[in-house]
Amino acid sequence: MMNFAEPDYAVGGELITNTSAHTGRFKRIDFYEATEVSAASSNLTGNSIANETFPANFSLYGDFTSITLASGACVAYRV
Repeated sequence: MMNFAEPDYAVGGELITNTSAHTGRFKRIDFYEATEVSAASSNLTGNSIANETFPANFSLYGDFTSITLASGACVAYRV
């Protein structure tokens, strides 16, 4: 079992519940309901997370500079 550190809430997070583009620098995205990502920019390699659906209670770690949802909701924690 992997043990990840809890997010540093002091630097803030952004609640995303719409389909607008959200920019900034985010280190963790917590999906709290089933959520489809329509676009994202990050340092992740391999396949894009665009057009992927993530289940509720799923966390994604990386260095994200933008995220746009097609549906659902998440909290993006700032670096």
